[in-house]
Amino acid sequence: MVGTQRMLAICLILAALCLQGLLLQQPGTGEQRKPFFERLRRLEEQFRRFQEVTLLRLQEIARNYNVSYNIDATFAHLQSKQDGLEATANESHAATQDELSRLKAWVKKLQNKTKKHGSRIVALEESSRERDRESAAVAQRQSALLSDLTQDAASQKEVSQAERASQARLQAALEGVQNALKSQGSKLEQLEQQLKRSARNEVLLPSSLAAAGLLSRPAQEKEPAAAGGQSPTLKKLHAKRRQWKKLQQESSRLVAQSQGRGRQSGPPPAQALPLPEPELEPSSLPEPQALQQPSPGADKPSDERGQPEAPRQPGTICNVGSMLVFPNATTASFATFEPGLRTGLLELSVCSWVSASASYLGTILSYATEDNDNKLVLHGRDAAPRNAVHFVIGDPAFRELPVGRILDGRWHHLCVIWSSLQGRYWFYVDRRLASMGSKFQKGYEIPPGGSLVLGQEQDTPGGGFEPSESFVGLLAGFAMWDRALSPGEVSGIAIGKGLPRGALLTLADVSALHGSVRRVNCTCLEYCL
Repeated sequence: MVGTQRMLAICLILAALCLQGLLLQQPGTGEQRKPFFERLRRLEEQFRRFQEVTLLRLQEIARNYNVSYNIDATFAHLQSKQDGLEATANESHAATQDELSRLKAWVKKLQNKTKKHGSRIVALEESSRERDRESAAVAQRQSALLSDLTQDAASQKEVSQAERASQARLQAALEGVQNALKSQGSKLEQLEQQLKRSARNEVLLPSSLAAAGLLSRPAQEKEPAAAGGQSPTLKKLHAKRRQWKKLQQESSRLVAQSQGRGRQSGPPPAQALPLPEPELEPSSLPEPQALQQPSPGADKPSDERGQPEAPRQPGTICNVGSMLVFPNATTASFATFEPGLRTGLLELSVCSWVSASASYLGTILSYATEDNDNKLVLHGRDAAPRNAVHFVIGDPAFRELPVGRILDGRWHHLCVIWSSLQGRYWFYVDRRLASMGSKFQKGYEIPPGGSLVLGQEQDTPGGGFEPSESFVGLLAGFAMWDRALSPGEVSGIAIGKGLPRGALLTLADVSALHGSVRRVNCTCLEYCL
């Protein structure tokens, strides 16, 4: 580019010199020279313009050259910058990849932690629902206990009113007995006076003192006198004296019992004390003339005739209703409920008084359906171990309950309680907790519509019995509830209070008795034997 500029400058200079020489060589006048100079001036102006234009063009070319040179340098600089940026981008990409890998690992850990926390939250929600159900069940049991306490208070009030009425009746009876004693004493005095008068007239007795001595002698001394020919009148008099003494003793006993009742704070017996039988009327006594005529056929009068019967003691456990007797081990003896269970059971309580003297308890209860013959069984058999029964809910799940100490032929109160909501069971014997456990068929439901049998274990609904599994003994006060009874309710049944509310089945609901099973109606347990 520099060489080209120089060549153009030289050419321009040469052209200017040539024009100047040509102008100097042409001759002419002054007038002829004026147009020439004018032209030359115009040429010079044109040349200057051309020169200026040329210079401008050269300057533009130079500038363009400088720009192109600067562009190469800029391109080189930009290339270096681009290389640096590419290196930086590569480093940033690598760092980003590392960061992304770390983020992926962290996200996986976060997902695992989230899953764990989710499972924990689910478990906590389940436990919270379980606690809510338990608290609801506890509140229900507490409300039931409160209602039972209210009923007990009302029944206690009624019992106290009945006690006061009974005391009033007893007081009236005591006053009647005292009046009877007074009348009997006056009658005895009249008889003694009659005997004294007849002794003076007929010389039947040696003296009034002797008659009084005969009357006051004990029974061992009276028998020889009667054997020696004592008159029937004296024998009747002695019997009357003994009856009078018994009346006095009965009166004393009634007074003591009334005082004892007044001091008692518990509920009164279910039955009132029987009063002694009425005494002989005065018209049955012999006339004074009959003392003079002894009868030979009256030598052996009965001392028991006319005496009051022994009072029957009141019962203390009077909530049994009736009793079933299973006399022997046979497949023909059993009792059925029709229908069995009407609804499914998530909780269960079975209580009964049991008396068994065999070496094993046998099967008390079995509930079978078409798909499972052991939905609910209290199963015992004549095989080892004989001191336990199997409490089965949904075969093959079962627990062993100890029953060895009740095989003594006496009455014992048994209660088996199970809760599906808690998965727990309790076994009470005579108000005491004999066995308990957890994790037993939690969430299981005993279905309705099966066959419910007392005294036999079912292998098929309503049948499949075996003699070795039969129950032999007595069942009284059997009852079933669709809830878990509280310990207070179990104790109340065992001490003779009324049955808790809501019983599903009792012995009154037994639809049929088979074989040699028989029912005995007894309001109190003491009268069931």
